[in-house]
Amino acid sequence: MSGDVMKFDVNKLEWTRLPASSSIEEDRIEIVTAPHTDLWQRTYYHFRNDNAPVLQMKTEEQYFSFVVKTEFASQHRFDQCGVVVYLDSDNWLKASIEYETEEFQHLGSVVTNHGFSDWATTEIPGSIKEMWYRLSRRADDFRIECSTDGIRFRQMRVCHMHEAVAEISFGIYACSPEDSSFKAVFTDMEMTECKWLPHR
Repeated sequence: MSGDVMKFDVNKLEWTRLPASSSIEEDRIEIVTAPHTDLWQRTYYHFRNDNAPVLQMKTEEQYFSFVVKTEFASQHRFDQCGVVVYLDSDNWLKASIEYETEEFQHLGSVVTNHGFSDWATTEIPGSIKEMWYRLSRRADDFRIECSTDGIRFRQMRVCHMHEAVAEISFGIYACSPEDSSFKAVFTDMEMTECKWLPHR
C-alpha cells in the first residue's frame, strides 16, 4: 500500500443484505438494525443464522489495517455492531460488543471457518457505548484490536481464515439477534499500512 494512509472510500461500499434503515456519508455511517438478525454457524447448539446486514468494500491488498469507531444505543441482549470480514456464509470474522444487561456486556470476536463459529469474549461494563476497532490483515492471517480512546489499541485475538486468499471483503456490520432494534454509528474510518508488524 503506497503512503501511510489510504482513504476508506464509502462510495466503494456494497451491502450484503440491507438493514432496517441506513444513512451513508463520507465520514459517518448510521445503521438501524432489524430484529432477529445475526451471524452464527453451527457450533455448540447447531443454530445457524446468516442474515445480518454487512457493508463492505473489496480489496486485493494483502497487508493493511482498517480502523473504525463505533457508537451504539444497544439495550437488548445480543445487540451488536463492529468490524467484519465476510467472505460467504461459511467463512467470516466479526468483532463487536454484545449487550447483555445494564451491568455487563461481552467484548469479543467470532471467527467462522468452513461453517463452524467460535466465540472469544471478555466482560466489560454495560455502561460502555463506544469502541474503536482495528482490523489488520497479513495475507490470510488477521489481528483484531480494540481501543476506548482511538489511541491505545489492545489485542483481542489473532486468527487464520482458510479462504481469505487474494481478494477479500471487509467493513462493518450491526445486528439484533432477538426481538429488538437499535442505531449504530460508525465514524473515524480509515485504511492504513499494516500496523501488525512481522514477528521477530
